[in-house]
Amino acid sequence: MPAIDASPVTTRDGRKTLCMTSSYGVFLGLDVGKGNHHAVGLDPAGKRLHDGPLPNTEAKLRALFDTLAENGPLLVVVDQPATIGALPVAVARAAGHRVAYLPGLAMRRIADLYPGNAKTDARDAFIIADAARSLPHTLRQVDTGDEALAELEVLVGFDDDLAGEATRLSNRIRGLLTGIHPTLERVLGPRVTHRAVLEILSRCGGPTGIRTAGRGKVTAIATTHAPRLGEKLVADIWTALDEQTVTVPGTTAADTVLPRLADSLKTVLQQRSQVATVMRPGFCAGSGSRENPEHAAPWHVAGNGQALGPGRARRLRLLRLAFAVLLGPEARLFR
Repeated sequence: MPAIDASPVTTRDGRKTLCMTSSYGVFLGLDVGKGNHHAVGLDPAGKRLHDGPLPNTEAKLRALFDTLAENGPLLVVVDQPATIGALPVAVARAAGHRVAYLPGLAMRRIADLYPGNAKTDARDAFIIADAARSLPHTLRQVDTGDEALAELEVLVGFDDDLAGEATRLSNRIRGLLTGIHPTLERVLGPRVTHRAVLEILSRCGGPTGIRTAGRGKVTAIATTHAPRLGEKLVADIWTALDEQTVTVPGTTAADTVLPRLADSLKTVLQQRSQVATVMRPGFCAGSGSRENPEHAAPWHVAGNGQALGPGRARRLRLLRLAFAVLLGPEARLFR
C-alpha cells in the first residue's frame, strides 16, 4: 500500500480525527445497511468512480475495494463502524486500506449544505464520500477502542437480556409467595436473589415444603450459603410461618413451581456472573499508561468530564456498566 499522509490528531475535546492530504486516490463512502450497503467512490477531483448497491458479504466487499484501489490509495468511510458496519470495516482493514467514519451529527450538518432533502441511501453515501474528500477534519478514526466497545456492547446486550429475565423470575417468585403466604414473602422477597434464599426455595419449595423439611435442614442450607445471615434468616422464616395457620388454595402447586423458578433464577444469575467475568478484564486491562498511551481504554474520561473519542453517549453508558462490573456481580446480584 503506498505511503499516505493520514495520521490521527487529537482535538481539544479529546476526539481523534484524521489529518489527511490528497494522497488518497479514492474516497469510498458507505451508507451501511443490514443486507446491502450503498457505495459511492470519488476521486480527488470529485468524479464518480462507483455508485451502486453493495451486498454485505466479504467477497463483494473485497472485490469492490480491490477494484477501486487500482486508482490509488483507498480510504473507506462508513456512517456506522459497529453492528451492521462492522464487516466492511474488518474487510477493509484486512485488505490494507485505511478506515474512518463520519459521525451522525456531522453527517446531518453537512447534508444541509447539499441540494435536496430526500434521505436516500445513494445521497447519504455520496455525502459521506464527498465529506471525506473535501472535509477530512470531520472524519473520526476507527481505532482499537471502537473494536473494544463493539466487543463489550455484545456482552452488555446479552447482560441486559439476562437482567430482564432475572427481574421477571424474581417478580414471579415474589408474586407466588404473596398469594399463598404474605408474611413469608416479606421475609424472603427482598432477598430473593440471595444464594441462601434461592437454595432454600430450590430444595424445599414453598411454606409447606419448608416446614416439612424441618428447621435443622433449612438452617444447614442457610448457613452454608450465608454463614453470618443464615441463623437470623431461618429464625425470621419460622416466625413468619407461625404467623399463618391456614393453608391458602394453590399452596401445594406453589411447592412444585417455586423450586423450578428458583433454579431458573439461579441459572440466570450465574450467567450474569460469567458475563461480568468476561467483561471485567476488558475494563481493567485497557487503562493505559504514560509508556503506552495508545493502549488507553476507550472509556477513559478526561479531566473536563468528556469521554474521549466518538460515541460519547455509548461510552458513558459503558462507563456506568464498568463500575458495576468492577464491583463484582455479587455486589449487584446478591445484596
